[in-house]
Amino acid sequence: MIYLEMFWAFFQIGLFSFGGGYAAVPLIQSQIVEGHHWLEMSQFADLITIAEMTPGPIAVNSATFVGQQIAGMPGALVCTFGCILPSFIIVLILSWLYMKYRSLRTMQGVLTGLRPAVVAMIASAGVSLLVLALFNSSLFSVQSSDFRVIEAGLFVVCLFLLRRFKANPILIIFGSGLVGTLFYLAAQKLLII
Repeated sequence: MIYLEMFWAFFQIGLFSFGGGYAAVPLIQSQIVEGHHWLEMSQFADLITIAEMTPGPIAVNSATFVGQQIAGMPGALVCTFGCILPSFIIVLILSWLYMKYRSLRTMQGVLTGLRPAVVAMIASAGVSLLVLALFNSSLFSVQSSDFRVIEAGLFVVCLFLLRRFKANPILIIFGSGLVGTLFYLAAQKLLII
């Protein structure tokens, strides 16, 4: 019976947690702490901290953690499956609808209309990350005194290698991480001496 309760609680979390991980936190709290009393509030704070630190979505990490705390490995599997099943079903239905109606003019019009919005969202995320890397601040609080020379140099070199020589992006990522680490270690040694 406990497995069914855990599955249903996290199925609801997976189904209704729109807006990303932080939007799911109140829903997780209401199910786990207030609804079923599986965790105390202090344990819930630890749960959110652990879920943020580990890779993956907060809701899925929370499901795994709570399931493990309540019923061991089978509980972790049941809660995690309950959390991801709604998304799987929704994506399955949407892909079926797309495959069935993709040739309709209306569907093509909707998809054509969505393309600029998707490009704008991706560009916005890219610009935000670039500003964060180069100035260590958000887009609206940039100060020229915060400009980071090492990051800017790495960005220009990596962009050049990617565009001119079609270098492997994974090698560029690891290489820039290594070079950046070496530059910062050298800079720290120079400041200490």
